[in-house]
Amino acid sequence: MTNAAHSSTKGKPLVRLDPASPMPLYQQMVVQLQSRIESGEFGPSAVLPGELDLSRDYGVSRITAKRALDELAEAGLVKRERGRGTRVLERPGSTTMRTSIDGWLENISLMQSTTEVRLLSFDYLNAGPDIASALELPEGAEVQRSVRVRTLDGAPMSYLVCFLPGAVGRSFQAADLRSTAMLKLLERAGHGVASARQTVSATLAAPDTAQALDIHAGAPLLEVRRIARSADERVVQYIRALYRPELYHIEMSMTRKAGPDGPLWSAEEGVS
Repeated sequence: MTNAAHSSTKGKPLVRLDPASPMPLYQQMVVQLQSRIESGEFGPSAVLPGELDLSRDYGVSRITAKRALDELAEAGLVKRERGRGTRVLERPGSTTMRTSIDGWLENISLMQSTTEVRLLSFDYLNAGPDIASALELPEGAEVQRSVRVRTLDGAPMSYLVCFLPGAVGRSFQAADLRSTAMLKLLERAGHGVASARQTVSATLAAPDTAQALDIHAGAPLLEVRRIARSADERVVQYIRALYRPELYHIEMSMTRKAGPDGPLWSAEEGVS
């Protein structure tokens, strides 16, 4: 494989960074280099391009390139050795939480038995336009907001920001969230979730989220936004969940079936 460092032409950067982004250039480099490592472009024991080559490839100063490599070393992804360059480290396989699309509303017993939760904040506030719309409440209505981090084998796995209508949230206390899953608390209060609609996308870690998940600011995350309803169609929860993609996997089994316009892929029922 030919490294990017040997493919530069006419002094032009090979990798485009966004100088207008609020994310510093060195952090953008960290995210891109981490992605190249995790994709296998630079496997275990591979030597990364040096500071001078990276500064040319990314169109940044050598100081910026050095800071990006230092950040990767602090994260335990590489080892920097004088005279030998920056070498990618072998990483032990980590435990992952796996779920299927149809089982994404958390398996409560599984979550409680395999993960731990840390409550970062818990308060009540007046809903702004976006939160009020998601919960189908008047703007300014009281809502409960909680922020939790869930860990798997001691590693932060997800960052959960949850909003409930005030009347629903008042049915339990902050201490309850430290020991009991949110869905279980809603069930106990008579607001069991009967249906939900969610979107899945990708995003980058903001500084506060990155600190809570023990990752770099700007690192890629899996983002899930979910609106849950009770049996009477009342919205009882709006949650934004951010997952570290290396610790949380989505699985789907599919079969190819005949359709009116030719073969179609269809998700199998009962995936677990």
